[in-house]
Amino acid sequence: MSAPDSNASCGCKSRRDFLKFSGRLAAASTLTLSPRLSAGAPRPLAGANAPSIYAGENNTIKLALVGCGGRGTGAVADAFSTTGGPVKLHAMADLFEQRLAGSLKNLKEGFADKVDVPPQRQFVGFDAYKKAIDCLKPGDVAVLATHAAFRPLHFEYAVAKGVNVFMEKSFAVDSPAVRRLLKAAEVSQQKNLKVGVGFMWRHSKARQEVIQRIHDGAIGQVHTLRIYRVHGPIHCPPWHGLPARENTAKMAVPPANVNELVFQLQNPNSFTWVSSGFFIDWHCHNIDVACWAKGAWPVSAQAMGGRCYEQSGNQFDHYTVEYTFGDGTKLFAFSRHMNGCWETYSDYAHGSKGSAVIMTSLGAPKPRIYKSHNMVPQELVWEYGPEDCNPYIAEWQVLLDAIRHNKPHNEARRAGEANVAALMGRMAAHTGQYITWEQAANSDFQFVKDIDSMTFDSPAPIHPRLRGDRLAPADAGGPDGIYPAPQPGITKEV
Repeated sequence: MSAPDSNASCGCKSRRDFLKFSGRLAAASTLTLSPRLSAGAPRPLAGANAPSIYAGENNTIKLALVGCGGRGTGAVADAFSTTGGPVKLHAMADLFEQRLAGSLKNLKEGFADKVDVPPQRQFVGFDAYKKAIDCLKPGDVAVLATHAAFRPLHFEYAVAKGVNVFMEKSFAVDSPAVRRLLKAAEVSQQKNLKVGVGFMWRHSKARQEVIQRIHDGAIGQVHTLRIYRVHGPIHCPPWHGLPARENTAKMAVPPANVNELVFQLQNPNSFTWVSSGFFIDWHCHNIDVACWAKGAWPVSAQAMGGRCYEQSGNQFDHYTVEYTFGDGTKLFAFSRHMNGCWETYSDYAHGSKGSAVIMTSLGAPKPRIYKSHNMVPQELVWEYGPEDCNPYIAEWQVLLDAIRHNKPHNEARRAGEANVAALMGRMAAHTGQYITWEQAANSDFQFVKDIDSMTFDSPAPIHPRLRGDRLAPADAGGPDGIYPAPQPGITKEV
C-alpha cells in the first residue's frame, strides 16, 4: 500500500479559507440504527399529506443565522451566492455581541443588498436562538452554526417551529445528544421540512464521480480505506482564572473578567464538551466520505492517541482509529494537529482490482483511479478532468431548490449516523476500549446533563488544577491552568 503523495498540500483548513469570503437512531431514547445501511440513503418521507413548506409568495427565502463565527458567516455567504431566487439574512443570534457585530459587518460589506438585520432582530445570549428562529416563517431557513454542544436543542426548536434548516457539522458531542438530534430528524421528515447539513463534499461533482465509479466496481471489492487530516494545531491558552497567575507557557492569558465557562466557549476546539473535539468536528467529513465510498457504516472501532502538547486542551493532539465494517474490511482514520510535521488532508480507497484517490486536498480533490495499489502515473486508468464545482455553494443550491420546488431533501439522519461513527472513534481512543456501533449509539454518558438550562453563571463543566493545590482530585487538571487529557483505561465516555 503506497503512502499518500508527499507533495500533496493539506489544502484549505476551513470554509473561510476555501471561500475567501472577504473577497467575494430512532425517534425515542434508544437509537436503533443499522451500520449496514447504505451511507446517505434517505428514508422515505412521511405520507403525501405532509405539509408543503415553500418559500414565501415573493419567492424570497429568509435566513436566521444562529452562531455568527466563521462557519456561520461563510454559510450565509454561500447561500447568497446561489441562483433561483432572492435570499435575505433576516435575523442573527450569538452568545457574544462582538461576534455577531463582526459577522454582520463582514456580510454587509460583501452583500449589502441581501442583509436586513436591524437591531431589533439581533439577539445575544443563551436564548437568542429562539428569538432569531421566531422571526422566520414556513419556507424560511434557520442556519445553525454554533458548536456541536448546542446543535441538537437548536435543531429541535427549529423543527418544532416548522422552518427549514441548514446545520453545520459537527452535530452532537455525546450519545444522548445524537439521539436527541435523530429524534428531531424523524420529526423533520414527518413535517416535510428540508434539511441540509455541512457535509458539502457530498455535493462535490468530482467526489460524486469517483465514488460512483467505485460503486460500479472500478477498483473491485473495497477492502481498505484511509483518511487523513494532519496539519497544524489550534492551541488553547492556560486558564488562570484565580489569583497568583504564573504564565510559564508564555502564552496568551484570558482577561481577568472572563469566567471559566466563557473561556471554554471561546476556545471551543480545545474542549470536547463544546465542539465534540477536533477528531469529530474536523474529521467527520472524511469519515462520512469513506463510509459513502464503502456503502456502509462501521460496526466497531479500536483506537490509540495521545497528547504531546498540553496546549491542545482536554483532548489528544493525535488519533489513529481502526474501524471495522460488517464484512470485516477496514477504514483507517489518521488525525494529527501539530506544527513542524508532514501535512496532508486526503482520502484513499483500495479494492481487489486497484485503488482510488478520493481527495487530494480540500480545495482540489483531483480524484483518480489506478489499476494497482501503487499510485504512480504509469498505473493511472482514470482521473477527473474538469475543475470541481464549489461544494459549499452547491449544497445550498440543492437545499434552496428543494424548498422552492417542494422536492424531497433531508440530510439530517445521515448527519446523525455519521456522528455516531465519529463518536465510536473518539470513544475508543479516549477510553482505550473496543467500541461497537451499539455502544456508541446507546451510551448514557453525557458531558453536560442539562445544556438547555446553561447560562453565563453556570459552572464550567471541567476545571484545571492550580499549582500546589493538593486537594484537587487527580483527574481535575495539571498545574498552571492546563486541562487534563483523557487517560485510556481510566477515562469514561461510554
